[in-house]
Amino acid sequence: MRFEPKLLNTLKHYNKELFYKDLMSGVIVGIVALPLAIAFGIASGVTPEKGLFTAIIAGFIISFFGGSKVQIGGPTGAFIVIVYGVVQEFGVTGLAIATMIAGVMLIAMGLLKLGSVIKFIPYPVVVGFTSGIALTIFTTQIKDLFGLQTGALPGDFIHKWITYGHYIDTINVWSMVVGVLSVVIIVLTPKVSKKIPGSLVAIVVITVIVYFLRNKFGIQGIETIGDRFTIDPSLPRAAAPEINFAAFEALLPTAFTIAMLGAIESLLSATVADGVIGDKHDSNTELVAQGIANVVTPIFGGIPATGAIARTMTNINNGGRTPIAGVVHAIVLLLILLFLGGLTKHIPMACLAGVLVIVSYNMSEWRTFKALMKNPKSDVAVLLATFLLTVIFDLTIAIEIGLLLAVLLFLRRIAETTTISIFKNDVAESDYVEGSTEAERLHVPAGVEVYEIEGPFFFGVATKFEETMKQIGDKPKVRIIRMRKVPFIDSTGSHNLENLIRMSSKDKTQILLSGVNDDVRSVLVKVGIEKLLGAENICSNINEALSRAESLVRK
Repeated sequence: MRFEPKLLNTLKHYNKELFYKDLMSGVIVGIVALPLAIAFGIASGVTPEKGLFTAIIAGFIISFFGGSKVQIGGPTGAFIVIVYGVVQEFGVTGLAIATMIAGVMLIAMGLLKLGSVIKFIPYPVVVGFTSGIALTIFTTQIKDLFGLQTGALPGDFIHKWITYGHYIDTINVWSMVVGVLSVVIIVLTPKVSKKIPGSLVAIVVITVIVYFLRNKFGIQGIETIGDRFTIDPSLPRAAAPEINFAAFEALLPTAFTIAMLGAIESLLSATVADGVIGDKHDSNTELVAQGIANVVTPIFGGIPATGAIARTMTNINNGGRTPIAGVVHAIVLLLILLFLGGLTKHIPMACLAGVLVIVSYNMSEWRTFKALMKNPKSDVAVLLATFLLTVIFDLTIAIEIGLLLAVLLFLRRIAETTTISIFKNDVAESDYVEGSTEAERLHVPAGVEVYEIEGPFFFGVATKFEETMKQIGDKPKVRIIRMRKVPFIDSTGSHNLENLIRMSSKDKTQILLSGVNDDVRSVLVKVGIEKLLGAENICSNINEALSRAESLVRK
């Protein structure tokens, strides 16, 4: 593949007008990203500044090397669940290793040109685990939203809610008011001004109010970031984790999940952005950029990153049209960290919980989920399986089984589209053509049967063909298999075809193939079927096959 970051192309025709738009948009997106980066960092089980480091470093790299003009990268809600689980089980070092492995996987995906393939992951799978993640995020925020004194929470979904029930009497009224008020402010802000992000308004207003309540009126019980974390508003130091084989083996499944999730979310975000700005992103270049970001960011203490659709849309809506806007957003966050980072300790935890409640609601796609429930049962099964596995177990299992189910159901549908027709008296010479009412019919000689396969001859239908043969039970002198509408044949299909030829030979039935395309024929040559059957018994069309059959019957 050709690695061509969009930044290089856009700089060729860059001007002051574009720079001004990118500058303004970058500043706004940087401000929008601030509370989200902090919230995602805390919710992921790491410190607030690690969320900011990720937004700064990954945001810069994704914009600088990416395949989209307007993509904004950074930590996202989709990673919260899996990152939290990794931190609890393997620690921060384990998370760094998993993220770096995922980064290498993403780079490999891009170099192998798998960007276009990932886009075809079934929609029910994407919606299923996205909705599952949203519900899980919402569940994790209940403690801080209501100020519950639960101590350490269980890891699984069901026991979390059981624990909340046991500690329902520990609700802190002040925290609950702060959390609910934060949600209200975030919801109402767009009705007043769509330029100012509701999450930022909520954090600024609520933080000021809580500061005065704590310091002027002596009201206690409203926990802030500073009560739980020590904020370090300085530049991160590079420290690469030590990767050994044992750690690699243990973290490989998690790394795969991070890579897949990052690839899906970033490419979906880029695709949505394309539709808005009328551009076309380079999927493979984007994957490479995402990979580089996830290799580099953990070295500086960051967490997994990907394209963030909400921040990307904010960028577009505020005039950003080149990767420079993303670079500016990263610089703005860096300046905020260095000069205002100490102020983040005053932000109430209940307020951040309110921000994440809104994030989870927006992620839930409940309207889409509801609409998909009206789809065919197979799609509903994939949707519900992926959703429930995400919620009850974990995202790794959900993605693996969801994709497996989707593949199996897809193959089933393909198999169902492949039909096998039997002709004993006459057969159509060709397809119906424009201007004709009926295709010309050709006579099938006595002792000859014509079978027509329409669709791929792969492992999903190979046995279907075999069963059809057995059900007929006849032993004609010649059996013509018409393959004009077979686009490809796989190893199972060719194996079954070989078995049929050998069995038919024992029954003194000659097999003829008709209308075999070049791709299918090359497979037959490679596996030795042409040699077994004889090149004279592979006919170019049905007329030739019937003529050959008639001469064989007369012998």
